[in-house]
Amino acid sequence: MDLIVPASLRMEHEELHRELAAATKLPGPVGEAARAAAKVLHPHFVDEEAFALPPLGLLAPLAEGERISQAAPAIAMAARLKAELPRMLAEHQAIGAALQRLAEAARSAGDEEVLHLAEKIAAHAKTEEEVMYPAAILVGEYLKILA
Repeated sequence: MDLIVPASLRMEHEELHRELAAATKLPGPVGEAARAAAKVLHPHFVDEEAFALPPLGLLAPLAEGERISQAAPAIAMAARLKAELPRMLAEHQAIGAALQRLAEAARSAGDEEVLHLAEKIAAHAKTEEEVMYPAAILVGEYLKILA
Protein backbone atom coordinates (compact mmCIF):
# COMPACT_ATOMS: atom_id res chain seq x y z
CA MET A 1 0.00 0.00 0.00
CA ASP A 2 1.47 3.32 -1.09
CA LEU A 3 1.31 6.41 1.07
CA ILE A 4 -0.24 8.88 -1.37
CA VAL A 5 -2.75 11.70 -1.39
CA PRO A 6 -6.24 10.22 -1.86
CA ALA A 7 -7.23 10.42 -5.52
CA SER A 8 -10.30 12.56 -4.79
CA LEU A 9 -8.21 15.20 -3.01
CA ARG A 10 -5.49 15.10 -5.64
CA MET A 11 -8.07 15.59 -8.38
CA GLU A 12 -9.66 18.49 -6.48
CA HIS A 13 -6.26 20.17 -6.07
CA GLU A 14 -5.51 19.66 -9.76
CA GLU A 15 -8.87 21.15 -10.74
CA LEU A 16 -8.43 24.19 -8.50
CA HIS A 17 -4.89 24.68 -9.74
CA ARG A 18 -5.95 24.33 -13.39
CA GLU A 19 -8.84 26.81 -13.00
CA LEU A 20 -6.66 29.31 -11.17
CA ALA A 21 -3.94 28.95 -13.81
CA ALA A 22 -6.52 29.79 -16.47
CA ALA A 23 -7.60 32.86 -14.49
CA THR A 24 -3.97 34.05 -14.29
CA LYS A 25 -4.03 34.44 -18.07
CA LEU A 26 -6.90 36.93 -17.95
CA PRO A 27 -6.12 40.58 -18.61
CA GLY A 28 -6.55 43.43 -16.18
CA PRO A 29 -7.28 43.41 -12.46
CA VAL A 30 -8.82 39.91 -12.47
CA GLY A 31 -5.72 38.38 -14.03
CA GLU A 32 -3.46 40.37 -11.70
CA ALA A 33 -5.39 39.22 -8.64
CA ALA A 34 -5.38 35.63 -9.90
CA ARG A 35 -1.61 35.74 -10.37
CA ALA A 36 -1.18 37.08 -6.83
CA ALA A 37 -3.41 34.32 -5.45
CA ALA A 38 -1.54 31.65 -7.42
CA LYS A 39 1.76 32.96 -6.06
CA VAL A 40 0.70 32.27 -2.45
CA LEU A 41 -1.34 29.17 -3.20
CA HIS A 42 1.13 27.12 -5.24
CA PRO A 43 3.83 26.57 -2.59
CA HIS A 44 1.11 25.79 -0.06
CA PHE A 45 -0.35 23.09 -2.35
CA VAL A 46 3.15 21.62 -2.76
CA ASP A 47 3.54 21.31 1.02
CA GLU A 48 0.08 19.83 1.42
CA GLU A 49 0.78 17.15 -1.15
CA ALA A 50 4.22 16.46 0.34
CA PHE A 51 3.20 15.88 3.97
CA ALA A 52 -0.27 17.15 4.97
CA LEU A 53 -2.53 15.03 2.77
CA PRO A 54 -0.80 11.65 2.20
CA PRO A 55 -1.70 10.34 5.69
CA LEU A 56 -5.36 10.71 4.68
CA GLY A 57 -4.81 7.92 2.17
CA LEU A 58 -4.68 5.59 5.16
CA LEU A 59 -8.09 6.53 6.58
CA ALA A 60 -10.10 3.88 4.69
CA PRO A 61 -7.62 1.05 5.34
CA LEU A 62 -7.43 2.00 9.03
CA ALA A 63 -11.22 2.13 9.28
CA GLU A 64 -11.33 -1.37 7.80
CA GLY A 65 -8.81 -2.64 10.34
CA GLU A 66 -6.03 -3.23 7.83
CA ARG A 67 -2.44 -3.46 8.99
CA ILE A 68 -0.46 -0.45 7.80
CA SER A 69 2.99 -1.33 6.53
CA GLN A 70 4.21 2.24 6.05
CA ALA A 71 3.28 3.55 9.48
CA ALA A 72 6.63 5.28 10.11
CA PRO A 73 6.44 7.64 7.10
CA ALA A 74 2.79 8.43 7.86
CA ILE A 75 3.61 9.15 11.50
CA ALA A 76 6.47 11.43 10.39
CA MET A 77 4.25 13.30 7.92
CA ALA A 78 1.52 13.78 10.51
CA ALA A 79 4.07 14.97 13.07
CA ARG A 80 5.44 17.46 10.54
CA LEU A 81 1.92 18.73 9.84
CA LYS A 82 1.27 19.09 13.55
CA ALA A 83 4.52 21.01 14.01
CA GLU A 84 3.94 23.20 10.97
CA LEU A 85 0.21 23.71 11.50
CA PRO A 86 0.57 27.31 12.72
CA ARG A 87 2.47 28.18 9.52
CA MET A 88 -0.01 26.30 7.34
CA LEU A 89 -2.91 28.17 8.97
CA ALA A 90 -1.08 31.49 8.60
CA GLU A 91 -0.67 30.68 4.92
CA HIS A 92 -4.41 30.08 4.76
CA GLN A 93 -4.88 33.61 6.10
CA ALA A 94 -2.66 34.99 3.32
CA ILE A 95 -4.43 32.82 0.75
CA GLY A 96 -7.80 34.01 2.07
CA ALA A 97 -6.76 37.64 1.71
CA ALA A 98 -5.55 37.01 -1.86
CA LEU A 99 -8.80 35.20 -2.66
CA GLN A 100 -10.80 38.11 -1.24
CA ARG A 101 -8.95 40.47 -3.58
CA LEU A 102 -9.60 38.06 -6.47
CA ALA A 103 -13.29 37.88 -5.58
CA GLU A 104 -13.53 41.68 -5.44
CA ALA A 105 -11.80 42.04 -8.81
CA ALA A 106 -14.04 39.37 -10.34
CA ARG A 107 -17.17 40.98 -8.87
CA SER A 108 -16.15 44.38 -10.25
CA ALA A 109 -15.50 42.85 -13.67
CA GLY A 110 -18.73 40.85 -13.61
CA ASP A 111 -16.76 37.61 -13.92
CA GLU A 112 -19.01 35.10 -12.16
CA GLU A 113 -16.77 32.16 -13.09
CA VAL A 114 -13.70 33.59 -11.36
CA LEU A 115 -15.82 34.78 -8.44
CA HIS A 116 -17.08 31.20 -8.02
CA LEU A 117 -13.50 29.91 -8.25
CA ALA A 118 -12.35 32.23 -5.46
CA GLU A 119 -15.25 31.05 -3.30
CA LYS A 120 -14.53 27.41 -4.14
CA ILE A 121 -10.85 27.69 -3.16
CA ALA A 122 -11.78 29.47 0.08
CA ALA A 123 -14.26 26.70 0.94
CA HIS A 124 -11.59 24.09 0.17
CA ALA A 125 -9.19 25.81 2.58
CA LYS A 126 -11.86 25.83 5.30
CA THR A 127 -12.42 22.09 4.80
CA GLU A 128 -8.69 21.53 5.17
CA GLU A 129 -8.64 23.46 8.43
CA GLU A 130 -11.75 21.82 9.90
CA VAL A 131 -11.42 18.27 8.57
CA MET A 132 -8.36 17.30 6.55
CA TYR A 133 -5.56 18.62 8.73
CA PRO A 134 -7.05 17.30 11.99
CA ALA A 135 -7.77 13.94 10.35
CA ALA A 136 -4.21 13.66 9.01
CA ILE A 137 -2.82 14.43 12.47
CA LEU A 138 -5.16 11.85 14.02
CA VAL A 139 -3.94 9.22 11.56
CA GLY A 140 -0.41 9.77 12.83
CA GLU A 141 -1.48 9.74 16.48
CA TYR A 142 -3.49 6.54 15.95
CA LEU A 143 -0.61 4.82 14.19
CA LYS A 144 1.68 5.72 17.11
CA ILE A 145 -0.76 3.99 19.45
CA LEU A 146 -0.80 0.89 17.26
CA ALA A 147 3.00 0.74 17.05
